[in-house]
Amino acid sequence: MQKRLVNLLINSIAVVITAYILPGVLVKGFMAAFVVSMWLAVINTFSRPILAFLTLPKTLTTLGLFILILNSALILMIDQLTVGFYVNNWLTAIAFSLILWGVNGFMMNILNRRKLKWK
Repeated sequence: MQKRLVNLLINSIAVVITAYILPGVLVKGFMAAFVVSMWLAVINTFSRPILAFLTLPKTLTTLGLFILILNSALILMIDQLTVGFYVNNWLTAIAFSLILWGVNGFMMNILNRRKLKWK
């Protein structure tokens, strides 16, 4: 439970950083970022695997680039579900998912390195 909460907090910070970097994304406060990270966790856990399986032929023919379209559609869906989180268009949603992936990976890498030093 504590690990999941830490992951949600790191993802929320990554959402705030990504929104700060990207001009077409607006996050009104840390609570909105936390709600976005919760939606991302729920969607990535339950519906994304099903959608990825259903769109597997399209993903294979585009050599994996269709996953970007799927990610941007999910980001735009989260935009509609969350008050205080706004994404301008498809291209901004694609850029948001790519930058969020990079920032989140970087922050998780730093956290894992610190855990190794603590032991």
